[in-house]
Amino acid sequence: MTTLTPQQKRALKARAHHLKPVVRVGQKGMTDSLLAETEQALETHELIKIHVAMDDRNERHAMAESIAEKTGAAVIAHIGKISILYRSGDARIE
Repeated sequence: MTTLTPQQKRALKARAHHLKPVVRVGQKGMTDSLLAETEQALETHELIKIHVAMDDRNERHAMAESIAEKTGAAVIAHIGKISILYRSGDARIE
């Protein structure tokens, strides 16, 4: 898992402002294909937004945290149904 300082998180959040969500979590929740898609997006971009289509805020945050944990990323911020994930290019999962 990537650990970041508050200053680094603030800078990454600013960099992510213009990004569109590249991964969408739907009714099926977290599947192997969703994790593979997230892995690929993180490998390509390092900083991504994911859209979690759940109505309950706690469930959305838990889902984003779980995806981040399984992919070795850090959650930068939650904004509504959008979460920002970051994983450094040198922090690959084995």
